[in-house]
Amino acid sequence: MLISVTVVALLRRWAPRLGLLDRPNQRKVHTTPIPLGGGIGIWAGWLGTLGAGAAFVLAARSSEGLAAWLPPWASQHLSGAAERLDMLAVIVGCGTVLMIVGLIDDRYGLGWKLRLGIQFAVAAGCVSIPELRLTAFIPLPIVTVPLTVVWIVAMINAFNMLDNMDGLSGGIGTIVGGLLAAALLLGADPATGQPQLFVAGFVLTLVGGLVGFLFHNRPPARIFMGDAGSYLIGFVLSIATLLGTYAGQQEHPLAVLTPLFLMAVPMYDMLTVIAIRLKQGRSPFEADRNHLSHRLVDLGFTKPRAVAVIHLLTATCGLGALLLARTDLPGALLVAAMVGCVLALIGLIELTARRRLKAAAVESAERVASPVSPAVPDPSGAGGAKES
Repeated sequence: MLISVTVVALLRRWAPRLGLLDRPNQRKVHTTPIPLGGGIGIWAGWLGTLGAGAAFVLAARSSEGLAAWLPPWASQHLSGAAERLDMLAVIVGCGTVLMIVGLIDDRYGLGWKLRLGIQFAVAAGCVSIPELRLTAFIPLPIVTVPLTVVWIVAMINAFNMLDNMDGLSGGIGTIVGGLLAAALLLGADPATGQPQLFVAGFVLTLVGGLVGFLFHNRPPARIFMGDAGSYLIGFVLSIATLLGTYAGQQEHPLAVLTPLFLMAVPMYDMLTVIAIRLKQGRSPFEADRNHLSHRLVDLGFTKPRAVAVIHLLTATCGLGALLLARTDLPGALLVAAMVGCVLALIGLIELTARRRLKAAAVESAERVASPVSPAVPDPSGAGGAKES
């Protein structure tokens, strides 16, 4: 967190000199140019903490004296963590590539086809590692490998789409990351019976970077994360969900849905935005003001309250996910129904409110188009009562 706070503070000064400025336009909610590049700070905090952790693991493995200082619950995981450092290096490399691509997009602008192509290439590289593949009890790589690639790319773009108001994408990333870490620590790995410290630690390094960034991004934001940050958040969280183990095939099988519940709100925003754009005959990759946050503002919410509503929705769906590994089948189905009801409720509220706003706009336009005619004087006199 301290690394992120410091780096972002420096970037606030350097970004304008480097041409990293987000200038206002008709589809953006800010009215003055804001520095970009906060994603570099998030990346620096994430990478710095991971690097320090990896160095400690290697040092502890080579020094019995250092390992002796660790409590038993931590020392028993040293060998497993060391064996996964090569995989961690691949993940860090892929995340860094995406951060750089996002930074170039922030500075110069890249076409959506090129961006999407790079995202698919990075995701395909990740799934070459078996541990980074979705399984969900489906022993068919021909199915699980494409699903994994789509999941990674979808999460990258979901968090990119959420980056449209102060504190929104960073706040959701913090909530999702924190709840995912809690799920991994509270729900033991079915194969070992132990908390999943490696994956939880991996995702908490991102949370620390996000908290440091949010210190500068809270309303009114003094810097934006840009695509460099949103790409990294979506990538790291998607990889963390793939690294985690949530259920055994015989015990709590519906706990495998934990990532879907944690990501329910980002997916809702992404899918509804795409549906709106397609309905309007536009490209799903054409930026606009149809995101959930914008729609809430159109309904009368202030920007901070719209962000708070989305944060609370994310927390509500995510908290339910914590129960999946600790309850029986009826309980898990109840949690699933609750998450579905939350999303359906916000959808119905949106639909009803937008219809009323549209009807009010039509009525107002009709009044403007058909003004009330002035009263015509009564030719029989002063307009008083007629004589009988």
